[in-house]
Amino acid sequence: MSTLPITKRGAEKLKEELHRLKTVDRPWVINAIAEARAQGDLSENAEYDAAKDRQGFIEGRIAEIESKLAAAQIIDPVSVEAGGRVVFGATVELEEESSGEAVTYQIVGEDEADLKQGLVNISSPIARALIGKEEGDVAEVQAPGGTRRYEIVAVRYA
Repeated sequence: MSTLPITKRGAEKLKEELHRLKTVDRPWVINAIAEARAQGDLSENAEYDAAKDRQGFIEGRIAEIESKLAAAQIIDPVSVEAGGRVVFGATVELEEESSGEAVTYQIVGEDEADLKQGLVNISSPIARALIGKEEGDVAEVQAPGGTRRYEIVAVRYA
């Protein structure tokens, strides 16, 4: 089984979701199934069918999270010593060469990615273009609208 990189913050979020699924959602759906069974004929009981579907989703998500956490390589960006290079967990300040637009991204795992918050997936084109580069380097990113060039202004591990 290969390891999946994830930040410490991302692992904590997954653990919180797993805890909620096991302590809140699972007992709730078990209770909903019991109540639906008490109503009698299960063949035409929409509440029972919905509760069983929800139970399937919850159990599937629990298994998925447990699998991800078992394969996770938890990386704390603060403890990374990369000598100024862009690595997993690094926060990178960029300036697009053509427009001068400044953007900041942190390179994170697949489950943590949220572009609106500046969190980019390690597998994304921009992250792949940045990995291994240093301050002052230029990264070329193949975007749907064509190639974009970004100068790396700063690299932080926070």
